[in-house]
Amino acid sequence: SPSLPEYFVVPSSLADQDLKLYSYSFIGRRMPLWSWNHPNGSALVRMANIKDVLQQRRIDQRICNAITRSHPLRSDVYKSDLDKCLPNIQDIQAAHIKLKQLCVNEPFEETEEKWLTSLENTRWLEYIR
Repeated sequence: SPSLPEYFVVPSSLADQDLKLYSYSFIGRRMPLWSWNHPNGSALVRMANIKDVLQQRRIDQRICNAITRSHPLRSDVYKSDLDKCLPNIQDIQAAHIKLKQLCVNEPFEETEEKWLTSLENTRWLEYIR
């Protein structure tokens, strides 16, 4: 995938050939990407949706099993569909533009309440929370 970095971490129990095969199943070929790790073994792994609903369960289970085997305590994987609860990149970019416009173009001499309402309306603080 052109949007993934050149190098990234994956569970060692997933073979390279499996990763290459699975990559075609993900939207934009954005296979699982190990994004963050905590000393207690917790990790954040991001991945795109799987295109083929029939293959989704099999591929998802294989990847989750590999992640579980990589956890020092063999803890189960907790999955969350962030598409339903987080803004997309376009929403974040639009909020940032509104915030910049507010900070550059809106004089703060106006009532503080109006400025704070305008700040809230950008949704920037909601998104970064």
